[in-house]
Amino acid sequence: MNEQVTDFINSVKLPWQTEICNKLRQLIHESIPEVQERMQYGKPHFLKNGKYAAVITTAKGWVTFTIFNAAELEVPEGVFEPGKPERITAKLLEGKPVNYELFAGMLSQASAGL
Repeated sequence: MNEQVTDFINSVKLPWQTEICNKLRQLIHESIPEVQERMQYGKPHFLKNGKYAAVITTAKGWVTFTIFNAAELEVPEGVFEPGKPERITAKLLEGKPVNYELFAGMLSQASAGL
């Protein structure tokens, strides 16, 4: 665990965002046991073999979770924002359920080739 990533999560002002960030971080470590953490561009980045696997970002009203190397994944409709096929991003909002199990499976699949 990277202390800068811990500091970032602990500095998030809204408790619901802190909770989601901590759960996502735990999910990433469980899905990619050899993952490495670092702060880059002011956001927690998670890498496997030096390649991006995931990023967590916060904004005023949401948390975003991005999975990289996602071009080969079957992406369910309505969960992820439209964007580049090599990375998928979910916008997580207060009071809305988060499908951590779905994210874990997709992250495991996406990172398998890294």
